[in-house]
Amino acid sequence: MSLECKKCGRWVENVGDNAVTVTCSLCTLMSVGIPEEKKSYTPTGRPPGWHFMAEFVDKDGNVFHKGKEIKKLKGTLPPTKVVSKPKKKVKRRSKEQILIDRHNEKKQALKKAIKKQKDFLNHQVGK
Repeated sequence: MSLECKKCGRWVENVGDNAVTVTCSLCTLMSVGIPEEKKSYTPTGRPPGWHFMAEFVDKDGNVFHKGKEIKKLKGTLPPTKVVSKPKKKVKRRSKEQILIDRHNEKKQALKKAIKKQKDFLNHQVGK
């Protein structure tokens, strides 16, 4: 069964048999308002991995032991100084350079294998 929306006049499908009037989804959204999406992440100001530290004290003096706050010790310890290591830049190599490097590695492995066989034939194993 289908009925006409009481506000805009659009046809609404799949309406129950007992329904007298209907409001479509667009009119409902207009009256209620479009919901705003909340940001999923809000920065706390603490360094990454702070909850894995044995002891961490933030700027406000809150003391944490392995991620759990200890309220008794608030303000008794100095804030933890965090030293962040600079991130290493990833070297980008062209496909040609990757193939050349792979070829050189295979050449080195082949040389080692040949030397091992020569040593074995010359009875110089393990020398």
